[in-house]
Amino acid sequence: MQLQKDRMYDLDLTQDNIKGVLLDMFIGGTDTTKATIEWTMAELLKHPIAMKKVQEEVRNVLGKESKVEMEDISKMGYLKCVIKETLRLHPASPLLAPRRTSASVKLGGYDIPSDTTVLINAWAIHRDPEWWEKQEEFIPERFENSSIDFQGQDFHYIPFGFGRRACPGLPFGIASAEYAVANLLYWFDWKLPAGEDLDMNDVYGITLHMKTPLRVLPLSHVSF
Repeated sequence: MQLQKDRMYDLDLTQDNIKGVLLDMFIGGTDTTKATIEWTMAELLKHPIAMKKVQEEVRNVLGKESKVEMEDISKMGYLKCVIKETLRLHPASPLLAPRRTSASVKLGGYDIPSDTTVLINAWAIHRDPEWWEKQEEFIPERFENSSIDFQGQDFHYIPFGFGRRACPGLPFGIASAEYAVANLLYWFDWKLPAGEDLDMNDVYGITLHMKTPLRVLPLSHVSF
């Protein structure tokens, strides 16, 4: 396929602009990954049985290795369930990317004209009782032996969107979150500071953050 030079200028595909787009994607991915890691640790602190189960898995897989390797993550099935369940309850981008209708449509009893901007509430979809049992509870086991994944084919689970507007940073975001959480669980035990409780309230924005930043105490577990 050939592209005419004037088309290139119309699209403003200069080297500086490409770098700017890539930088924006990296910054956005970093922010959402940070939020996912924080929510994951908060949910595990709130659910000590799940914390113990995932820590035992991580430590059994790694044994006495001096560091976590990416290939180790593929053997941590329960860790992957924990990340999936975290993103179900706390999708990093709760309203996904805006979309626009290409034609008039009737949906849920509403008439939606063409050329209408539509925001899809992934947060609400992930807590829909028609699709999820005990939808408000943190239950990583719901993803064990399940075919539901991040690819946007299951429309009741869309933390990274779906179709052509799906998040291009999906592989980077998931790999980064899994790797970071595996390291945190392998090297340290965790507890809340004395007298402090978990505040699981959130703050809506482009990224879903905890209203009160998580404060925890690390206790060294591994020594060489």
